[in-house]
Amino acid sequence: MRETTADVAVFIEESPERVWDALTDLSKVEEYYLGAAVETDWKVGSPITWSGEVHGKSYSDKGKILTVEPGKKLSYSHWSPLAGTPDEPDNYHVIELFLDEADGGTTVRLTQSNQNGEITDDDKKARADYEKTWKTMLEGLKRVVENEGAPPLT
Repeated sequence: MRETTADVAVFIEESPERVWDALTDLSKVEEYYLGAAVETDWKVGSPITWSGEVHGKSYSDKGKILTVEPGKKLSYSHWSPLAGTPDEPDNYHVIELFLDEADGGTTVRLTQSNQNGEITDDDKKARADYEKTWKTMLEGLKRVVENEGAPPLT
């Protein structure tokens, strides 16, 4: 079992199906995924890429879709050249999103771990930053899902 380097959750007042739609509809993903343009077909084994700009630097991250269980679980690997590490399996993270139906909505839990299952001292030091970043993304997901179909503000 992998030791997590981040573990965050958010409660969304919508069904798992609505949350799943926002997780896998690429036009919606761009609204909350930290400014990244995401490309994939959401099929197990398919590539996934993220591109954009952060702190004035362009980036192009990559990974592979690992698990697709509609309405329940989505996972993928992720590597970024901005981390300054070589493109090798030991430098990839695994992001897992779990959807659990709860009274009046869905709890979305996100975990991050290293693909090799290990955790480094640097990961332990960066855990708060990882969790802050992922919490921001999940809060964006919550806003997108809960505001879908809402009447425009006048």
